[in-house]
Amino acid sequence: MKLRLTTTLAAALFLAGFTTPVRGQSAADSASIRATALDYIEGWYTNNAARMERALHPKLAKRMVWADSAGRSHLVDLTALELIQGTREHPPVPPSERRKDVQILSVFGQAAVVRIDAEEWVDYLQEVKWNGSWKIINVVWENRPELQAARR
Repeated sequence: MKLRLTTTLAAALFLAGFTTPVRGQSAADSASIRATALDYIEGWYTNNAARMERALHPKLAKRMVWADSAGRSHLVDLTALELIQGTREHPPVPPSERRKDVQILSVFGQAAVVRIDAEEWVDYLQEVKWNGSWKIINVVWENRPELQAARR
């Protein structure tokens, strides 16, 4: 009996040493992740460059793959500065055309993945907690095919 208890206790301690505590997503983090995503999309829609800048990490990379008429892939690549300048320069989007469905897909520690369904595209944001604030560090986006076809 003593050997069984000692073996069980040793096994439990061994397993406990190799498990990682799971850090849950706090309500404050969820709210901040969502607010960052909304600063990004609403900043774009309203030409609020300050709001866009607040959402972005300075090293942001925003990318989209597109195929030319021969089917070869190309990369559209934007920096944080280009996105902020573009926000300032494009015409405001009418309120009736502002789709901004935000879904937090995953959070682990100080990293999150967020999907934004906008009117003309879908963005996948990677957010990181940077100096206590959530910032977008990467974006991959895809234009909605039905809108591309309608414009041809």
